[in-house]
Amino acid sequence: MNTKILMTFSSLFLAIMGLTISFLPNELINYLDIESNIITILFIKILGALYMAFGILNWMARGTLFGGIYNRPITMGNLMHFGVGAIALVKVASNSANYSEIIIPLTVIYIIFALFFLYIFKTSPATIEGKNNS
Repeated sequence: MNTKILMTFSSLFLAIMGLTISFLPNELINYLDIESNIITILFIKILGALYMAFGILNWMARGTLFGGIYNRPITMGNLMHFGVGAIALVKVASNSANYSEIIIPLTVIYIIFALFFLYIFKTSPATIEGKNNS
């Protein structure tokens, strides 16, 4: 598995989410039929900033060695984000038919990223990059 590809795709996904959320908070609020006030707009913009920060973190780390002890904090941060996000999305998707055009694709993407980051967390760098340890 090439971690550079995974980090590139995850950074692009997170950056797109962050930019969309940051620059279209009012449209998002209207689409989701949430009460619009200064606090909800502020929280949505902060959420967008978090997505963009994680995206740039993954982009800047994409060429480094992952697995085992290497880049463990970045791997754990991504695993926690995508793992907990996947669990929350599965729970919402199973209990609600509202906004399924958003929830289902996000759930699939989050599960895929969570599984890849779990694999990286549990595997040594030599195995990840397909190199022999001898």
